[in-house]
Amino acid sequence: MPTIMITGAAGFIGGHVAREAGRRGGRSLRLMSHRRAPAGAAAADPGAVVPGHRTVRADLSDPGSLRGVCEGVDVLLHCASQIGGTPEANEAVNARGTAALMAEARRAGVSRVVYLSTASVYGRGAFRAARPEDLVRNPGSPTSGSRAHAEDAVLAAGGVVLRPHLVLGDGDRWVVPGLARILRALPGTVEGWAARTSVITAHDLARLLLGAGLAPAGDLTASVYHAAHPVPVTVRTLLGAVAAVAGPAADPAAEDLTAVRARELLAARGIAAQGLDMLTSDHWFDSDPVWRDLRCTPGPDFEAAFKELAEGYRRALLDI
Repeated sequence: MPTIMITGAAGFIGGHVAREAGRRGGRSLRLMSHRRAPAGAAAADPGAVVPGHRTVRADLSDPGSLRGVCEGVDVLLHCASQIGGTPEANEAVNARGTAALMAEARRAGVSRVVYLSTASVYGRGAFRAARPEDLVRNPGSPTSGSRAHAEDAVLAAGGVVLRPHLVLGDGDRWVVPGLARILRALPGTVEGWAARTSVITAHDLARLLLGAGLAPAGDLTASVYHAAHPVPVTVRTLLGAVAAVAGPAADPAAEDLTAVRARELLAARGIAAQGLDMLTSDHWFDSDPVWRDLRCTPGPDFEAAFKELAEGYRRALLDI
């Protein structure tokens, strides 16, 4: 029975990975969290052994706390990241913390490391059926820059990197809430919302992370993969689904704005405009290789998947 350790197990994606691994069974799970107890752990005793897994407390920003966490671990799924905050916090957790974790993994003889990164390491641009080997990383924020450094540490340790773009699902505090704010601030569409973008549900991403962790070495043809549903979604379709659960918003047929005008309107409302770049240019990343190599069938297409998520988002967006 292989032992899998999941970092960030109390977080958005890490929590989905932990639940998916628990559903599959047949593995010993070690769930690492630095603050909250992972789902299923006893709140009064988060370090206690609970059915199917045990939890450990460690903090990526404190390398000393990582000592020994990888002992007896066969597969490490590294899902923990600092998102936002100060540049110093991002560097401490994502860059130096991951480097320290990789040193522990090597010392303990972990056989497979998989790191959950982000397509944001590419920075701004238009991406059409883009493959990792054809792109150059150009991170535009402290978060994405430090996650690029984390990738380097993982790859130097012989690990595998997955780069999703937009991730949807229970626990999402970034994508759909951010889109809802943009929709409510704009009196219509922006240049037709014609761009295409890559999305994936947290459940499908959890399947890919587990699959990459457990796949025979000979099945993996790359060390870096894009992780998304193979079929991109038009921004018009994505925002139409968000508008349906986000409550009152301007009539999207009222006006078709230029991107420049849309940025002015967002700035006047105090809303950062960088998200607009992802909605007005293609961000479509070729993800066929990861599904093929892992012999995994993608889940439902966007519209079917979002229907399953709609009620949860509707409740979560009440305060947005």
